[in-house]
Amino acid sequence: MKQLKIGNEAVAMGLYEGGCRVASSYPGTPSTEITEVISKYDDVYSEWAPNEKVAMEVAVGAAIAGARSFCGMKHVGLNVAADPLFTASYTGVNAGMVIAVADDPGMHSSQNEQDSRHYARASKTLMLEPADSADCLNFAKQAYTLSETFDTPVLLRLTTRVAHSRSLVEAGERDDCGVKEYVKNPQKYVMMPANARTRHVVVEQRTLDELKWAETCEFNRVEMNDTKIGVIAAGICYQYAKEALGKNASYLKLGCVWPLPVQKIKDFAAQCDKVYVLEELDPFIEEHCKMNGVEVIGKEAFTMLGEYSQSLIAKVILGKETESLTADLDIPPRPPVLCSGCPHRGLFYCLKRLGVTVSGDIGCYTLGAAAPLDTIDTVVCMGASVSGLHGRNKADPDNANKSVAVIGDSTFIHSGVTGLIDIAYNQSNSTVIILDNSITGMTGHQENPTTGKTIKGDPTTAVNLEALAKAVGIDRVRVVDPYDLKQTESVIKEELAADEPSVVISRRPCALLKYVKHEKPLKVNPDKCKGCKSCMRIGCPSISFRDKKAVIDFTQCIGCGVCSQLCAFDAMEKGE
Repeated sequence: MKQLKIGNEAVAMGLYEGGCRVASSYPGTPSTEITEVISKYDDVYSEWAPNEKVAMEVAVGAAIAGARSFCGMKHVGLNVAADPLFTASYTGVNAGMVIAVADDPGMHSSQNEQDSRHYARASKTLMLEPADSADCLNFAKQAYTLSETFDTPVLLRLTTRVAHSRSLVEAGERDDCGVKEYVKNPQKYVMMPANARTRHVVVEQRTLDELKWAETCEFNRVEMNDTKIGVIAAGICYQYAKEALGKNASYLKLGCVWPLPVQKIKDFAAQCDKVYVLEELDPFIEEHCKMNGVEVIGKEAFTMLGEYSQSLIAKVILGKETESLTADLDIPPRPPVLCSGCPHRGLFYCLKRLGVTVSGDIGCYTLGAAAPLDTIDTVVCMGASVSGLHGRNKADPDNANKSVAVIGDSTFIHSGVTGLIDIAYNQSNSTVIILDNSITGMTGHQENPTTGKTIKGDPTTAVNLEALAKAVGIDRVRVVDPYDLKQTESVIKEELAADEPSVVISRRPCALLKYVKHEKPLKVNPDKCKGCKSCMRIGCPSISFRDKKAVIDFTQCIGCGVCSQLCAFDAMEKGE
């Protein structure tokens, strides 16, 4: 039976049908749903790992032990997991291992644009790139066979549009191949220099074998139509080209993007008058073509930035402008904001009042950089707030009492702990604020090691943040409720004044968690409201102004009471 599935769901189906037995990932949009879906299969062990490096090492260990394994991440997560990736390419596998990485052209939910195809080439690891949900299912399933055939992990590259768009798939049967026998083989699996040198020879020969396969494999196919225009593309760009050009072009659809075929590309190009390479982000395929003497048109006609579209391709190749309608309306922009009742709002308000420099991190709390809070000064990568604060305070110790780091509970476990150890070990007078909202919020409420629940919702050990901070050498550890502005500001002042490292845990569950019981919405007494707009300084989406008076939207307000602490006229009152 055919079903409509987003690409990530289809990948999970393919992994299951391919016999996956162990799945370990760290959530990261646009890859998260793969592991969420596969966790629903009872005969697959699945978990959220503390970070992507750990997740990949779990998958490597399972594959060597003889179980087909999987790990998933977004593009920046592959940076974190690069260390085990490069060496796993040398060791190879016992049972098949699949690594899904989801790139984010256009940066819909990311701090940079990154082309993960470079990792495939650099680590000498086979990479497949699906173009729709059917490909996602098929490629994920077949990747296990390829992994075992070539004795290598296999990378499965998705992009946001493939990961989150829907198309038809047809479910098949599970290939439950069991657990393979593990045979002790230090020369293969112990990567000390002498063994690694020998394995490198194996890797280079494997690449040649994969290249020979890529020339004739089913994943790379030619579709001949009008030969005046030839298009070489992979992934979503193939879909865009088909929609924009139709029968006006011939296509070489590349499903294997590393290693790239040579002769197949040459033969295709020889049949076409003009050949375009369509690829988002870097000229990866284009450079391969030109290096092998194939004349193509690529980035000189298309952008290095963001996403492509059907209209862009039609305009560049056919000279056709897509007709569109424009509404003559002055619609104000609606930037993303912290949710009504978000526990981070009160904390950021206090930090703004204190006028401190804030080293920020990756999470929904990054929105503290936006107006009207305007609090965060820097955001680099997961965990960088803590390490960055330490560097700032070592560079300028006289101003250590004027700067803090903020980091979420999940991000702290991911890569903030080591930065805190650095602070304790090398003694910078740094104040780190852990924003503990009891969940991994930005990627859609996944459990993490601090929540006390596994990916399946089963109870488990929860990391005690206070005890962890003390264990690494932080003596001053305080807990505040960010809904209490007076307490929060007072504690932060005290810790900034202290002449030693400290941790402040801002603890309040995410307002969107189902188990959180909200207070009744507040309402504004118009007779008391003076229209001073003090309540607007926190940027709560529940509050607006009408006829020079504050108005609270009762459908959004959760009664957190933060705004009432800003009103000098007691105009914010509890609803009925």
